Amino acid sequence: MRHPLARLLLLLPVVWCLSGAAKAATYAMPTPGDDLIGYSQLTKASRDETLLDIARAHDLGQEEIRIANPEVDRWLPKDGEPVWIPTHFILPDARRQGLVLNLPELRIYHFRAATDGGPAVVDTYPASVGRMDWKTPLGETRVVRKQRDPSWHPPASVKQEAAAAGHSVPKVVPPGPDNPLGAYALRLGLPGYLIHGTNKPYGVGMRVTHGCVRLLPEDIEELFGRVPVGTPVQIVNQPVKTGWENGVLYVEVHPPLDEDDTAKADLLRFTLERVYAQLARRPAVLDGRALREAVAQARGIPVAVSKPGQEGRPIGSSWLP
Repeated sequence: MRHPLARLLLLLPVVWCLSGAAKAATYAMPTPGDDLIGYSQLTKASRDETLLDIARAHDLGQEEIRIANPEVDRWLPKDGEPVWIPTHFILPDARRQGLVLNLPELRIYHFRAATDGGPAVVDTYPASVGRMDWKTPLGETRVVRKQRDPSWHPPASVKQEAAAAGHSVPKVVPPGPDNPLGAYALRLGLPGYLIHGTNKPYGVGMRVTHGCVRLLPEDIEELFGRVPVGTPVQIVNQPVKTGWENGVLYVEVHPPLDEDDTAKADLLRFTLERVYAQLARRPAVLDGRALREAVAQARGIPVAVSKPGQEGRPIGSSWLP
């Protein structure tokens, strides 16, 4: 049986890259009819870095690089071992305006309209969101306030949790290295919810917050400078994304949220429903084997599930690959 990484190399175009300084990704908006940004990459681990070091060097979160590389040791990758860099994304099924946060993907997208000086672009950043007992709410809101060097006033939920563990928290944490909000905060129209930085960057890209959205320090600094008050924010739950690139249908599957009983009950059928919706609008010949593998692995990487240059009738809803 082929190594799972080898199988992916057969399915996707790849660019080899070297680890470097963290840099947020900005991509041109796809042409009409296309839905993907970025490209597939591979790098090589060195003996003096962890998988989390590699993630931050490529502006990725902890969970997304882990599920993309399940065979790689998180703390001791082998020297020279190939590491998949999941920087090829299907855009969420949402209005391409303002900020869109996809919870199971643990990633936020910032859509910027075209200007006289340049085309429309989209920036994307890894994010931490609320864990199951302190969920980040779904829905639509806006950025209502921007704060530089915010003080942190621990909410009642944090105080109660600390008390249950026999600890206490201060009433206010002033700006500085011990402030969990970091140096920048965007307050949302949902009372008590923010998009903010962190003093623990290696936890970004996990479900670890009390509902707020946490970004890497370098990412929130960039976003803070680009997002005006009033920017719309959409928070969605899309463990399966589908989209087109150059006439080929792609599927991107992420592990569903723990509380998403519908997707967890039958992830294959859940995925097929979204694939059928795409094929009803734009018929193509489906690659059943690629679709099965994309669902079984759920590695958060776009996988081509139709055959290039071939159109056909949508497959009936009773079909399972």
